[in-house]
Amino acid sequence: YDNILKEDLDLYAVSQLPPSIKELIKVLYGGKRFGNHVDEVWPNLYIGDMSVANDRYSLWKLGITHVVNAAHGRMYSRVLVHCAVGVSRSATLVLAYLMIHHHYTLLEAINKVKEHRWIFPNRGFLKQLCALEMKLGTEDGWI
Repeated sequence: YDNILKEDLDLYAVSQLPPSIKELIKVLYGGKRFGNHVDEVWPNLYIGDMSVANDRYSLWKLGITHVVNAAHGRMYSRVLVHCAVGVSRSATLVLAYLMIHHHYTLLEAINKVKEHRWIFPNRGFLKQLCALEMKLGTEDGWI
């Protein structure tokens, strides 16, 4: 997968168009899969599942000060973004955060988060993230 992903990144850089849903799914399938209940995917930003969100001791041990329930944020403290499994909905929120506040492309955000946690936003969320990338690219002069 590493060669395929590098080639995809090269094509992406040349085309200036966001990757297709199919290409994004290929990237999401690649890499390591982790089975942790919680992972730090960005400094002081965690993705987890509902079991850790309901475990006050684990939150205290990690120094989590805020919890964002993805079914319903401030980003100034240590924040756990969770949904039921911590793979799709919460990951989508973190990807959007990285795109908006850290000016990552969608592919860069996916790869950054995947360094720390296996994620797999559903197709509907990927379509929304692609639309966000197009909007951000237009506003910021990427495209």
